Amino acid sequence: MTIDELSGYIDLSLLRPDATIREIEDLIRDAQRYPFAAVCIPPCHVRLAARVLGKSPVKVGTVVGFPFGYQSTDAKVREACNSADAGAGEVDMVMNISMFKSGEIAFVQDEISLIVSTLSGVTVKVIIETCYLTDKEKVTACELVINGKAGFVKTSTGFGPGGATAEDVRLLKETASGRIHVKASGGIKILDDAMRMIKAGATRIGTSSGVRIVEDFKRGLS
Repeated sequence: MTIDELSGYIDLSLLRPDATIREIEDLIRDAQRYPFAAVCIPPCHVRLAARVLGKSPVKVGTVVGFPFGYQSTDAKVREACNSADAGAGEVDMVMNISMFKSGEIAFVQDEISLIVSTLSGVTVKVIIETCYLTDKEKVTACELVINGKAGFVKTSTGFGPGGATAEDVRLLKETASGRIHVKASGGIKILDDAMRMIKAGATRIGTSSGVRIVEDFKRGLS
């Protein structure tokens, strides 16, 4: 693997509620040091990121229904459309975990499908928040994301009681069987974490430590 290839796995993320505009600007500058896949930032900063990144290959990503997923479908659709209009090319939406745990499977799939179909040309990643789910539920949730035509199933928000695990990534990868990509996110802080997720089958890594991970990898090559 090369430095560019590793960078291409990473969504450089900053989603803390107390993140300042200056910190967002610093993140955007960091994202241009290496060919990261995307930045993932709060919706209120999408327009700023789109303006600064311009025609950079680094995509502007944001979140919808974050971090709990229990907003109304109308609110999620509006939030997603507003972000796309502001320049987001990727959207990480949280599925409605409450409805999912209540057995309202059709509701959850319909919501995913609606947002995907509304956002033409935008990559949708659906966060299922694996820390709240049994293995059987993880498989069911993954199938809903696939049926909803999203681009990725994503493990975690990073705001739940647990983040990504290699075991969960492997389970989602096996369930997906090539029909959808897997994004690992939550608690991925060091190079070993990232490589473990990639080995398990993740094609995207969400982390606030992307620069550190790439530079540690770079040092290991020298």
